[in-house]
Formats: sequence, C-alpha cells, structure tokens
Amino acid sequence: MKLKLSIILLFLTQAASAQDIVFARKMVDTLTSSRFWGRGYTNNGVHKATKFLAKQLKSYGLSPMDGESFIQTFSYPVNTFPGKMEVEINGIELNPGRDFIISPDSRGIKGNGKLIQRDSIHFEDTVNHVRVILQNKLTWSVKATAKDYTLIQLDKRLVKSLPVTFKINIRNKVVSKFKTANICGLVKGTLKPDSIIVFTAHYDHLGGMGSKTYFPGANDNASGVTQVLTMAKYYASHPQPYTMAFILFSGEEAGLLGSHYFTENPLIPLNNIRFLVNLDMEGTGIDGITVVNASVYPAEFSMLKRINQKGNYLVKINSRGKAANSDHYLFTEKGVPSFFMYTQGGIAAYHDIYDISATLPLNEYENLFHLLVKFNDRLMGKQAD
Repeated sequence: MKLKLSIILLFLTQAASAQDIVFARKMVDTLTSSRFWGRGYTNNGVHKATKFLAKQLKSYGLSPMDGESFIQTFSYPVNTFPGKMEVEINGIELNPGRDFIISPDSRGIKGNGKLIQRDSIHFEDTVNHVRVILQNKLTWSVKATAKDYTLIQLDKRLVKSLPVTFKINIRNKVVSKFKTANICGLVKGTLKPDSIIVFTAHYDHLGGMGSKTYFPGANDNASGVTQVLTMAKYYASHPQPYTMAFILFSGEEAGLLGSHYFTENPLIPLNNIRFLVNLDMEGTGIDGITVVNASVYPAEFSMLKRINQKGNYLVKINSRGKAANSDHYLFTEKGVPSFFMYTQGGIAAYHDIYDISATLPLNEYENLFHLLVKFNDRLMGKQAD
C-alpha cells in the first residue's frame, strides 16, 4: 500500500512539474512576443503587458494589494524612438539592433555628412553633431532625456572598413510624463496575516528602437516574471500562515523607478515584511545562482544553502554582498530583509535583440521554484520534511 501511494505521489509530482514547465515556456513566449514590443515605451508595449499581467494575478485568485486595484500608477520622463530608424554608413544600409544601435539619449536627426576619425574606435561629424563608435557588443538601455548629439554604436565585428560617410533618418520623442504601473497582489495569511513574504520581479524591458526592431527581454526579465507568476499561482491554491505578496515592477530599466515609487508609497507596511526575494534573470542556472545581500543576511543565506544541499536543487549558490543592481535595493535601504537572486551560466544575450525565448533554456526553473517554496517554509518556522 505504501509503495502504491509513493508511486501515485511521484506520478502527481512529475505531472505537476511538467505542467509548470509548459506554463513557464508559454509565458516567456508570450511576454517576449511582438504583441508586447519589448514591454517598453512604443507601440503601447508596457501598457499591454500591465493589463495582461494584472489579469493573470486576478485569474489565479489573488487579491489586490490595496483592496481595490492590482495597478499602482506612476510616471517618469523617457526618451523614446517610435518611428524612423535608418542608418547608412559608407553607402551601406544597416540593420537596427543587429548592425547598430543608437545611444538611448540621442536626439532624432535627418541628414548626411562626413566623419573625422578621432581614434581607433571614435568618429565624429562636428557640423551635424553625429558621433560613431565601434563596439564589441551592442547593449541598449533607457534614458530620460535627449542630448544635443546623436551617437551611433556599430558592431565592430561587422565593420568591413572604417566609417567615412553617413546618411541617417532617426526620429525620437521625449515623453516628459510616461505613465506606467506596478502590479501588486497578495494571498492573505491564514494564521499571521500581518507577517508578509514578498516576491518581486520587474516586467518592463527596453521596448522598441524604431518601428521595426524591439528587444524581447526573455532572460531579462520575462524569466523572473514567470517565476513570480508561478509562485503566485501556487500560493493562491495553497494559502500559507503568512501573507504571500507579489509585486511586478515597471521602470526598472530606467533606474529602479517602480521599486523606488513603491517604497515611497507602500501598499503594505514595510516593517511587516519578514523577507523579500527579488527575481531578475532567472532563465539559466547551469552554473547555479548568485544571491545579492547574502553577506547582509547571513542567517537566511545559510538556511538557503542548507535547504539546497539537502534537496540537491542547484549545483551552486554563490554569495554576493550589497549591490544596487535590481529592485531589492530600495527595500534594503528601507530596512526590509531582502535577497536578489539571479541564475548563472548558459546564454550571454543581454539588453540586445538576441535575448529571445527560443534560446532561453529555463533549465533550473523547476528546481528554483522548489527551493524557494522550501525557503519560505523555513521563514515561516515550518519544520523540515
């Protein structure tokens, strides 16, 4: 009889895991699709993502964090590129994202001219205020304003000859108050609802550069969002003694703006948070994970490592100190115990057009989920299995 029960439990566990990975792959595929256009500032990308993700939390059975809405709105300035993105160098038309990117603080311009070589990688037209730089890797970002020049970054590996002439047609638009939102929900605790464990991830990415090119953001951070959604779905069906809260931030790529807004306008008492785990870039893990703030909270880090060792979930858990490199940081500064976990190994794509779902392995997605569930159990004082 015991053997039969064990076989049934094993079968159910494997079936649940299979469903989880199917859910994860489908979610990453969805979030990185052209429908959401890089979850950024053009084609209503981030706004579509906001509505979609809020609907997800509602469908799982979560409650709005403030009791009324899953949406916490805020705004900030951003320089966007909604239209033309045409660049020719030496008479050759270049492909946005693959051959070149423009600096996110560039102004729009239409014109042509000749370039003067400043050194081995820098070239400039002082008349049109156009600069060209050769780069080993094209890595894009977000800026609030436009400067008085246009900077074109070329992939050094694809440059056959030094840039001498250019012809460009680039459109930018500075939006002084770009409206966006954090998405916040919770599952109320059954015994100690005023004690809260929080999971966070940023859902925004870089959006589009012109009307034909967008940055999918699979590892950064459709992977983290998907893991948070998985946790939310699980805890909605398995309420815990503590309240389990979930926040999906916008504005992270623009400078941790969503988490900054939340910590200044919290929807839950920050001093009620027992622990916060921020998940950013969770799509690999062949070399384990790194935990930021591990040295700041050594007791919790030691507990996490013991759980991992017993369950053999991940090959390695690396320790890192305090760092302002994701949304956990603003909570740490407010005295909230927090970890930021990110996976290591595998793909090298980052802030480029190659961070796509098709090449994201999600190889430790399930193991990380089980590790986090066990970690939560210990945080709530549950005994080890």
